[in-house]
Amino acid sequence: MAKNTSHLTRLLFKELAKQPKLLQISFFWLPAIFGFVLLAGGLKYVYEAEVARPAMAYMGVPKTNQDWSNLTHTLRNKGFMLGYSEKLANPLWVTYKVTPTTVKYGKRPRFEADWRSLAHIRHEDYTGSGYDRGHMAPNYVIASRYGYQAQKETFLMTNITPQKPRFNQKIWQRLEEVSADFFSKQVGTFWVVTGPIFDATPKTLKKAPIAIPKAFYKIFIRPEIDGKPTIALAFILPQTAKPKDSLLKYVTTIDQVEQQTGIDFFWQLEDTLETVLEASKNPQAWSLEKVANLPSRY
Repeated sequence: MAKNTSHLTRLLFKELAKQPKLLQISFFWLPAIFGFVLLAGGLKYVYEAEVARPAMAYMGVPKTNQDWSNLTHTLRNKGFMLGYSEKLANPLWVTYKVTPTTVKYGKRPRFEADWRSLAHIRHEDYTGSGYDRGHMAPNYVIASRYGYQAQKETFLMTNITPQKPRFNQKIWQRLEEVSADFFSKQVGTFWVVTGPIFDATPKTLKKAPIAIPKAFYKIFIRPEIDGKPTIALAFILPQTAKPKDSLLKYVTTIDQVEQQTGIDFFWQLEDTLETVLEASKNPQAWSLEKVANLPSRY
């Protein structure tokens, strides 16, 4: 819809340029053209807000409960969607769906700046900082479910946040591997929401005003299917987490994640279910105890 209206707008101006006589009466055309552009923009917004974005989030696009100076804007990518904070130069939430079915994908891409972001963070902004370029939508999970183009988009800098190397390459990698290879076999198709958690006044990297998170959250939710109830599992992992810590140590509630992030998740759930689900800890439903102490890949 949005692409079609944009194309029609370009064609209209192209035809006007070919016909000088029409330009001579542009006074009469301008209101119509302006109205057409407004209509096209309105249709695009409606499509984004009512169709495209809801299709990429489980039970509501996450809502950030923050002041006007830290509002996020939503960026849709192939296979995942995120809410990006220009002030913090970080994604505040990233959501995607994981299925048991996998596809082939290509070689590891390069990191790239995202033209949609005003902050326009670059690969070089992290160089020499002492922090890894941490993926929120994981390279492997997205690539193996949605293909190479989706994998490339996980390397956009709007999907990246500063992670300590020891954290990123050890316990965080363990959790990502468990979700990609174990949970999908254990519970079938499920949704993930993940992102950073910040102090009130976070420190930033040296080369760019990129806020450094104190911790990260990850929420898994498997919708009701075949008579089996909806189940959820939430984690908060501080950047100081030890590489060999049990993942069970960092299990928490969705309520706690919401409290620490100021984000409202799954707000379209029926109220009673939302209250129970977001207050519960149920790692047994995911058989987490079987993989809580698996070693890291690195």
